Amino acid sequence: MDIHKSSIEDFKTDLWHFHFKVPQDIARDYIDGNNRRVICTLNKVKKFPCALMPNGEEGCFINVNKEIRKELGLREGDAIEYSLEKDESEYGLPMPEELGELLKIDDEANDFFHALTPGKQRNLIYIVGKPKLSATRLHKALGITEFLKEHKGDLDFKLLNTFMKTFNKL
Repeated sequence: MDIHKSSIEDFKTDLWHFHFKVPQDIARDYIDGNNRRVICTLNKVKKFPCALMPNGEEGCFINVNKEIRKELGLREGDAIEYSLEKDESEYGLPMPEELGELLKIDDEANDFFHALTPGKQRNLIYIVGKPKLSATRLHKALGITEFLKEHKGDLDFKLLNTFMKTFNKL
């Protein structure tokens, strides 16, 4: 696995913030049609799933969230080393056991979930997988599957957020 060098930059926009650039000649080896999912290893210690986001003619960039920056002590301008590997997983993120089991036993929720775009599937997987406690992950998975069934698979994240606030009070 090749190790490349870059530095942490900030777009200073409302949409994207901290990231590092991946030159086109490196990025093209990992892009397969519309699939830009990779597993990135930062500074030889932090491995995480992500996407090669297009950055015009310069190539691509990879977002580095606050959690990762804090864990590695990274700030804008810091030099980093990174390596990439193609993400061959089904969803681009690990499926939380709690959501996976619910989808196995609830055909309706499973059908609605798998009718969503891959990006929306990843968002829901991320929401469920974020909490550390299994009970919290299960509660989120139950809420999301109920929302999908109640809304016939039409996923609006603002409505989901409102639904989850009510669901959390149950």
